[in-house]
Amino acid sequence: MSRLIDDIGTFLETNGFEYSLQIRYDFDVICVRTLNGRKDKVILPLEISAGSLEEAISESEKAHEAVQSITISEGYPIIIPEDRWRRQRGMMESRLLAHMEVFGQAYARNCEVRRIDKETAQRFLAENHSYGYATCKYQYGLFLKRQTGHIAREIAEKRFLDCARNDNGKARNDNGKARNDSGKEEKDNDSTLIAVATFSNARKWVKNGKEIRSYEWTRFASLPELRVSGGMGKMLKAFIMEVQPDDIMSYADLEWSEGNVYRTLGFTEELPKEPVCFEIDPKTWERRAIRKSRATTETAEGMHEMVESSIPEQTHGLFYTNFGSRKLRLKLTDYQ
Repeated sequence: MSRLIDDIGTFLETNGFEYSLQIRYDFDVICVRTLNGRKDKVILPLEISAGSLEEAISESEKAHEAVQSITISEGYPIIIPEDRWRRQRGMMESRLLAHMEVFGQAYARNCEVRRIDKETAQRFLAENHSYGYATCKYQYGLFLKRQTGHIAREIAEKRFLDCARNDNGKARNDNGKARNDSGKEEKDNDSTLIAVATFSNARKWVKNGKEIRSYEWTRFASLPELRVSGGMGKMLKAFIMEVQPDDIMSYADLEWSEGNVYRTLGFTEELPKEPVCFEIDPKTWERRAIRKSRATTETAEGMHEMVESSIPEQTHGLFYTNFGSRKLRLKLTDYQ
């Protein structure tokens, strides 16, 4: 048993889940039943051991084939790359529990969408999005206003208590509202931030004499241990009402999902984006893109940017290639 599989198995046992180790298409997987016992989940741990780019590409292709085969018979697996598990352990554990149906529930009807500042978006995405913050023009927060018997607010408030001070050094009260140095609560609405969505500035082109304004949905993240029913749709609607875009595009990172949630919101799939290759620092487990690509990258410029760098002549790092991403588009204006 690899150390990664052993770590994940120990975490599941600690949280009361029984699991079995099985083999799917030459890959060791963890099979576990969800909390309510109605679903069986397949966890695909991806240990990172490739010492060359070529080896990483070959391993990724085999893993992607396994994912496609597993999906047909058992649904999309929970993919856990080793670097994510090592570097972002808390977030990955929360997401894993959410897949096991251990989560709080919030409903969009009990929330409101508001514009937020860059610092708030950065802080939230650094904690809750696998790629962190990306350069954007529009930033929105989804705030929980009331609850209906669920533990949503308790989960959100615990997150703020775990980070007792914000970037400006201001203490926060139990509702996540800032307080000044004297301890007096600053003016704020009685609500708790539970999700963030960000959008780019417009890219413009002319079709049949009409200017088309296209925007990228660069980031969406909610608290990983909280399921927000209708949250993405409510934030998308708020952006559309304010900005009146002609077109919105986004990417679904295939390490996380097939992008089905975008389809439910009316997006249609376009050509897939090619996988991205990374060098992995085995001490910090930090990723660094090493090949030009338009797919998801780890850079601050965002998923839509191109990154070009070269492999160092001498490296003691590891290599990993992701599965690429799916490009999806929502057309709000009829154009060809």
